[in-house]
Order: sequence, then structure tokens, then C-alpha cells
Amino acid sequence: MDMDGEKQPSAEATNPDQAVEIDLSNTVLDLTSFQLHDLDSVEFPTNLTELDLTANRLTSLDSRISHLSNLKKLSLRQNLIDDAAIEPISRWDALAGLEELILRDNKLMKIPDVSIFKKLSVFDVSFNEITSSHGLSNVTDTLKELYVSKNEVPKMEEIEHFHDLQILEFGSNRLRVMENLQNLTNLQELWLGRNRIKVVNLCGLKCIKKISLQSNRLTSMKGFEECIALEELYLSHNGISKMEGLSTLVNLHVLDVSSNKLTLVDDIQNLSRLEDLWLNDNQIESLESIVEAVAGSRETLTTIYLENNPQNLQIILLPSDKFSQIYSRLILMYFFRSHSVLGFSFCQDYGT
Repeated sequence: MDMDGEKQPSAEATNPDQAVEIDLSNTVLDLTSFQLHDLDSVEFPTNLTELDLTANRLTSLDSRISHLSNLKKLSLRQNLIDDAAIEPISRWDALAGLEELILRDNKLMKIPDVSIFKKLSVFDVSFNEITSSHGLSNVTDTLKELYVSKNEVPKMEEIEHFHDLQILEFGSNRLRVMENLQNLTNLQELWLGRNRIKVVNLCGLKCIKKISLQSNRLTSMKGFEECIALEELYLSHNGISKMEGLSTLVNLHVLDVSSNKLTLVDDIQNLSRLEDLWLNDNQIESLESIVEAVAGSRETLTTIYLENNPQNLQIILLPSDKFSQIYSRLILMYFFRSHSVLGFSFCQDYGT
């Protein structure tokens, strides 16, 4: 891996037409960024369990892949694969044990038929041109992670059978309604940012730990009250004017309500595990209400962002007994819009 954590190619390809040297004893073959137009120059080890073809220029599937009976993970991310090119995969019986199929960032316009893969746990069709979720009903119910972000999907359909699903990502689509979630009782993460959703509806789910509804059309925070396991909640860039329905979320660590229409910080007094609180780009005029609101999280809170609120906010120095001598001082530094910075410094008083 490089310093940014990106995987590097396992061999050097200086010419796309040059034969790629492969150790045929390997079980993992990584051809990321080889700029390959086809795989004619590649010899596949017969015992491959992982094949990564990310960031090439492939427009079709090499039929030899269909014979890799030990394959568990296949990534075709960032290629030029369209619906016709992916169609043969539906008949690749030898790959029935495949567990991860990554088709992110291609030219797909519909969900491909992957019904043959009965052990599939990860399915990624993000960053394509898919206009409907039709076809998901054919995906095995063993699925644990489903990624359909950055497409043109208007409805969340054909997902009711995913009882084991843990991560669902439908961000950057055309969704207007949260629906058909009631059977996803094991869901841990729900990512629905950049859609057109107006009302929160979690269909009775209570075990979710992370929810993102950033950049939607919400005007109310109601709907999260029963999500008592929730740890991270992202609601920035909406039209929310009041903080409510949060008092039961006692496991919350991160709350992002930046870029809304809030004038007052409220209903977070019970959040004793809160660590990060994002309030920037709102209409909050008083810091005193914030001090009272975060009293319950005084031992855990490490970060509060408040920049780009009204400029009449003042610097407040609190007496040492404000938090029952837990803090010897709380320093609030507010630099106006030109600085775009707010810093908190919490200094604990241990009687020294």
C-alpha cells in the first residue's frame, strides 16, 4: 500500500500489449491500474481466490474467468463494462461460490443478474447509470453489504429479503421516500445522503448504529427516537429548524446537524457519550444554551464546530464550578466568519 492506503499493482505493466508476468502459485492477482484493454496478455493461476481488475479499460469479460472455481472476490471497479458485457456472468456456474462482486464505476444501466451466486455477501454497483432497483430480488438473501450509491434510482425496492444485510448504501440517487426497510433487522449502517427525502421513516428498525441523511429535504429530526443503538447521525445540509427526538439516543458518539436552520441547541442533555458535535453554518445566536446542552457529555465531548453562526456570539469564560469542578475552565474561542474556526479547550481539575 502507498501512504494513502491505496493498493498498488502486484506487477509492473509498462505496455498494455506486453505480457504480464504472473506467479502461477499465487491465489491473489491484483492488476489495478494496468490500463488493460483486454486480458489477452494475462495468464490466470487456476487456484485464484481473488482477482482485482480495478482501474483498467475493459469493455468485456474474459471467458477464462468463468473457470476460476475457487474465486471468492472479483473486482471490476472503474472499467467500461456495460449491461451486455456483464450479462455472461449470469451463466458462470463454476463461480457459484463467489462472495464479493464489485462492479462500481462502470457503464451499467440496470442491476445485472447475479442469482447464480448463492454465497454473495458484498455486492457493489455504485457509480453507474442504473435507473431502477429492479433485479435486486434475484440477489441472494445471504448479502451483508449492498452499495447502490451514485445512480439514478427513484425507489428502494426489492430489498425486503435481505434479512442479514448490515450495510445499505443508496446515497446520491433520486429517492423521495424511505421505505421497505422493515425486514432489515440486522442493519448496522444506512447511507442515504444526497437524495430528496423529506421525512424520516426507519420502518421500526432499532439496531442501526450509523445513519446518514445529509443533503436531503428534511425539515424535522423526528423519527430516530427508537434507534437507541445509534452511534453516529449525520443530518447536515437539510432544512431542520429544531433539535428534537434525540434524548433517547444515549449511545450517540457523533452528531452532525451543520448547515441547517437551527437557532437553539437542545435535547442532547442526556447524550453522555457524545464526542463530536457539528453545529456550524446554522443561526445559533447564544453560546450559553450550548453550554447547558452539552453538560451531560462533559466527560466525553472533544469537538464542537460552531463556525459560520451569527457574528454576535461572544467569548464566554465559565467559572470553575460550572461543571461541579470537573473542568477548571472552559474556553470558548469564536473567530468570525473570516476565520471559520471555533476551538474548545477542556482542562480537567484534579486538585493540582
